[in-house]
Amino acid sequence: MNATSKEVLAGVTEAIKRANPLGQPVPALDPGHRHAFHWPPHAISRDYHVTSSDWRESSSHIFRGEEYEVQWAETEQGLFGRIINLWNEARGSSLDEVLAELESGAAPWFERMDSISRAIGLENRFHGQISELSNPQLAALLFADDRDVAYTAVIEIEKRASRVQFAEAFVTILSDNLHPNRRTAQWCVLDMLEDYKAFCRSEAEVQAVVTAVHNLMAHAPDDFARTIYKAGVVLGGHFCNEPAAEALIACLTSPSKIGRRSAMHAVFHLVEWLPDHRSQVVRALRESAETESEPLLREFALSQASDIESGAHDHKSEPIFPEEIPA
Repeated sequence: MNATSKEVLAGVTEAIKRANPLGQPVPALDPGHRHAFHWPPHAISRDYHVTSSDWRESSSHIFRGEEYEVQWAETEQGLFGRIINLWNEARGSSLDEVLAELESGAAPWFERMDSISRAIGLENRFHGQISELSNPQLAALLFADDRDVAYTAVIEIEKRASRVQFAEAFVTILSDNLHPNRRTAQWCVLDMLEDYKAFCRSEAEVQAVVTAVHNLMAHAPDDFARTIYKAGVVLGGHFCNEPAAEALIACLTSPSKIGRRSAMHAVFHLVEWLPDHRSQVVRALRESAETESEPLLREFALSQASDIESGAHDHKSEPIFPEEIPA
């Protein structure tokens, strides 16, 4: 199950190439909210007190292009069916009605398996457990179009962090501008980097990650999945070291207004951990306000400077840009 750093990195680069064979930068897709996957679903047979002895017959049927065995129970409460191995159930008045309900009910499972297959480059539907995947496959799975699939990969990667080198792959993910689903992957990487010492084994790796996070913030055209906001939080509230301080202060005047906003928020928490930087951060915020082109950010920078200078325990909420307000 172990893999070298280069093999894990190859899992990432191959996933990017599969999604974008031409290798031209593309806009990131908004992955929306994460929807947690729960399986199996509620067994409707329990509501009608169907017993194990009632499941007397079985037959094979095609669902989403694959053959599955279905068990049947016919009772006074209706006809019940369940797909063996998937263990989802349905009730109806006819075989066709139950089969349609079974396929509909199994849709979340099929869609999850298909998301895994797309992310790791399988031609056929995946049928295993995410915990069974190799480390390069787990790294590729961070780009899944289902955010819950990607987050499940995070949980497994964290279990393996002490045995496997992921830092180089993380830098590539944070630096990527080719994969449409990169915001999901970047958010996942940032979430893991809240415990960055579990993944960064040297000062060189720490610096490489901090540089990648800085560049992500500095040039971000969007904040899908709140990825750029989280990038600032990770630098200011979790790395909270000299490289992170330098990166956040530089981002106060970065090209991206999204990145500037994230940095303005994050330096408040940076000073909580590195109080010796208080005067430097206050000065940098006020200087950035002098050249800030966005009125909302100019006001925010000055407000943050004032709160940090006074030693406040809370600060004004970061502004929302007009284009970010739902229609």
